[in-house]
Amino acid sequence: MGAGDDGAPRGAREQDAPRERRRGRHDRDTDRRGRSTAWSWVRETAIILVSALVLSLVVKTFLVQAFFIPSQSMHETLVENDRILVSKLTPGPRDLQRGDIVVFKDPGGWLQPVVQPERGPVGEALNDGLTWIGLLPQDAGEHLVKRVIGLPGDRVACTGPGEPVTVNGVPIDEPYLAAGSQPSEKAFDVVVPEGSVWVMGDNRQHSADSRYNQGRPGGGSVPVDNIVGVAFVTVWPVDRVTVLRNPSDTFAGVPDPS
Repeated sequence: MGAGDDGAPRGAREQDAPRERRRGRHDRDTDRRGRSTAWSWVRETAIILVSALVLSLVVKTFLVQAFFIPSQSMHETLVENDRILVSKLTPGPRDLQRGDIVVFKDPGGWLQPVVQPERGPVGEALNDGLTWIGLLPQDAGEHLVKRVIGLPGDRVACTGPGEPVTVNGVPIDEPYLAAGSQPSEKAFDVVVPEGSVWVMGDNRQHSADSRYNQGRPGGGSVPVDNIVGVAFVTVWPVDRVTVLRNPSDTFAGVPDPS
């Protein structure tokens, strides 16, 4: 048996050639499988992320939205920096109840301009994007949180300091008021217009609510169309996680408006 220029027997080289070709094909197949597996992982991860974002946007748009509490107007029920979830399935006046805690868009002039912290262009875009799809809670730049006291047609009144609020002539006992708060230091007597509600904060002496906006459009009442939804749970911080129940006993004796 002869030898080639490299000194290896010619027969051995001929036997090794098919083995080398098979090894080459195997390596190429392995590379292709590796690239295919990597691409499949990227594609599946992208599908999962996009699906999660779409689901979050749908939930935020139609079902539930997160908000955070920026002020003391709802003490002690809600305190600063609480995160709450709001059900968006309660849009109409027939669905709302006296005692509900609602989040609503500023009807006009209720809120003072808020100076937002500087986040930079990238940070601002990221914050806006995550808020828009519902992964961050909505800030209170144009929204308020108050409790519904009067429904359309209700007569809500208070004669002043030390006196209870009355709804349709019935004094109401309000167990949710902040410690040391009185029902209203300001006298008022209003009939809630159709399509609107009368709202007040639980921390009455620190709440610029319907009482203090009677000179604005709507006479202090909030259009139902401005209501985002009803708050039903506090989810953060952990030590304040609680269900926000409607105090139905408070309004049990209130008759329907005449």
